[in-house]
Order: sequence, then structure tokens, then C-alpha cells
Amino acid sequence: MVWGMKDCFLTDGPIDLSTVEAALQDWLGSIKGPLRRVLLVPPDGTRGHSMAGPITSILYRLLQPAEVKVLVALGTHAPMAPEEKRRIFGAEIPLEAYIDHRWRTDVTRIGVVPGEFVAEMSEGLVDYPITVEVNRELVEGGYDLIISIGQVVPHEVVGMANYTKNIVVGCGGKEIIDKSHFLGAVYGMERMMGRDHSPVRRVFDYAEENFLTSLPLAYVLTVTKTLGSRTGLMGLFAGRERRVFEAAVSLSQKHNLDLLKEPLRKVVVYLDPEEFRSTWLGNKSVYRTRMAIADGGELIVLAPGIRTFGEDPDIDRIIRAFGYQNRLDILRLTKERAELAENLSVAAHLIHGSSDGRFRITYAVRHLTEEEIRRVCFDYLPFDEAVKQYDPRTLRDGFNMVNGEEIFYISNPALGLWALERDFS
Repeated sequence: MVWGMKDCFLTDGPIDLSTVEAALQDWLGSIKGPLRRVLLVPPDGTRGHSMAGPITSILYRLLQPAEVKVLVALGTHAPMAPEEKRRIFGAEIPLEAYIDHRWRTDVTRIGVVPGEFVAEMSEGLVDYPITVEVNRELVEGGYDLIISIGQVVPHEVVGMANYTKNIVVGCGGKEIIDKSHFLGAVYGMERMMGRDHSPVRRVFDYAEENFLTSLPLAYVLTVTKTLGSRTGLMGLFAGRERRVFEAAVSLSQKHNLDLLKEPLRKVVVYLDPEEFRSTWLGNKSVYRTRMAIADGGELIVLAPGIRTFGEDPDIDRIIRAFGYQNRLDILRLTKERAELAENLSVAAHLIHGSSDGRFRITYAVRHLTEEEIRRVCFDYLPFDEAVKQYDPRTLRDGFNMVNGEEIFYISNPALGLWALERDFS
């Protein structure tokens, strides 16, 4: 437990980093007791627009002369290279301060969410217990304070990203990653995205209330928004209790829900090559737009940095083997094929990445072949051909006319959720 901590709410964005630093300095000053050893838990480079990078750097500086370590919440993602750590978190943090999370090996069990609770929360769709494992550094590291840093934004697995997800999934083990992702896929992402109290979030809340209370844990949560060519920090929330997350959810729903009156016939999404290098990440273009795309419509994904499907070789192999098939086909295969049954997060990802036959998904890529793209059930365009027609340098976010055709352009799918007004009325 962290004693004496007050909440910190900044909601009058866009907020500059000098204001952030002053607020965090005041917040840290409210914590009673010495801080000799502190662990920072930010997301990795795939969350580059979360502002967690500069905030981690600020906290590292403010916490000196304490011993400060940085456990990057990788989840199943690939470890960050040294140059990427410097780019995202700044050169001030020495490389020896970093700890890479390995989700298959670096975890310790802290409890089990009962199957009866999971069944109740999922309306009987699944009834398995979920073992909660987290990186052992959180439990055994002897820290006076652990600060989890990250962005609250609509999310396909849990409804709204971050808060305890950064701990139990970002720093979690295979079972909770697998089973939480599959729970969300079976329940239906359209029922959850942009909302707080999903079945997956209730599982994470159970873990927080029953297994994490003894940790000296606090949260620094951001809400960001695309402002022209830059990312604006619209809100900063720091504290321990769930109300901090709830305040961030409310602000994110204001800034990160793009609600439309009518379904979209053609959507073009650009994936920044520094942030999106696999379809495991790049399929945010599918997750975050699917509620807005018309039946029979098309999603074109401009993906110059995509080189693989999965973030690690085993996951990549499974995606290549099964592809982004329709939901019912993946559910059937999960019962028939042990490889999917033993990797439920991958099965969930395959469901999330499919349009379920409602609209076409076309990937425009440089580093994968047409055969590779089509084998995973996507349509294919060469990237250079696609950008001759849909040039990200000339398109603006929202509606554009291209050669007499109306398209809807999104420059970064990670920063929002596009849906219909009727779904949130």
C-alpha cells in the first residue's frame, strides 16, 4: 500500500509537458514515507502516441536519487531494441535500468479468478477459471512504489485500455492473456469497445481487489487525441483508486469516440511504420473501424512497416496457418485443433481481425508478398500502387473526395474508435 497519496486530475488539455512535470512533482510529494526503490511500468513502443514515453522520462528524473527500474509492459509483444528505448523514453534513462517482460517465463502466480465468477460476468458464455500471473519483479522486487503508466482509449479486448490491464496483461502470464482475450472475443468486441464495465474489465477488477492490494501500486493514466499533425495530451490522471481510471474513461469517451450518423462505404487507414510492424498490432485498423463500416464496404490499410503477422515466431506461425477467418469458423477450429485451444489469445486475435464477411479488408504492404497476405484471408495491394491513389500526405482525417469517390481517412487507428451514433445513444 502507498500511504498519503492524493489524486491528480488534469483535464483541460491540450497539456504541455512542463505542466505535467509540475503536477507529477506535486503528486509524488504527497506520498508519505521514503522512496528508495521505485519501479516504472510503461507500455512499449507500440503505444508511442500515449505520451507514456516522455512521462516515464519525467518520472525517472523526478524520482532521483532513488533507485529506479523500468519494467516495460510488453505483453506478448517483441522486446524493444536499445535504440527504440532511447527514442521512446529518452536518453536520460540508462539501458541497465530496463527490465524486459517475458510472458512465458518471468511470472509468478498471485491468484485465481473463479470459473463461477467468469461465467456470471460472461453471461454463461465461458466458465473457465483464470490463473493470474504477473512479472515476479512486481511481487519480489522490494519496491517502495510501483507506477503503472499508460493511455486510456477504446480497446477491442477489454473495452477501455489500461489501468490494471497494464499489470495483469502487459506484465502478465500466458493464461490470463489467453483467456481474457478469448473471453472478450466470445462476448463480442462490439458490445465492449468504448465502454468501461465489460466482462474482461470485471475480471481485471477482481484481480485488483483480491490479489494486487498489497502491492505499492499507483497509476498514471493519459488521454490523448490527434491534433492536426501532432498528438495532444488532453488529460492526465494519477492515483491508486478506481475513480482515477473512471475519470480517464469519461474524458476518453469525449475525445476518442468518433460517432457517425451513417455507415462508411470506404475507409482508408494509415499505419505509422515506426509503430506498426505486424498485423497483430496493425489490425487496430480493423478493430477500431469495424463498427462504422457498412456491409459490403471496404477497408484499405496502408501498412508500409508491416513485416510479419505475429509479434513472436510461434504466434506468427499460427496466424499463417489459420488466417483471419470468420468468428464461427475460428470458434469451431478452437474446439477441433489443439494448437488454437492452447493459444486462445491468438484465436481471439483471428476473430478480431476478421470482418466476419461483412466488408473487404485490403492490406497495402511493402514487405509481405501477395501470397502471404491472401493466405491469411486479406485482399492485397502493393503499397506504392495504393499510395498513388490514397496519398497520406494529402489526405486529412475524416471525409475526403478522391477521384470523385468519397472516402473516410484515419491517420492513426490507435487513438480512437469509429462507430455509429445509434450504438452509443
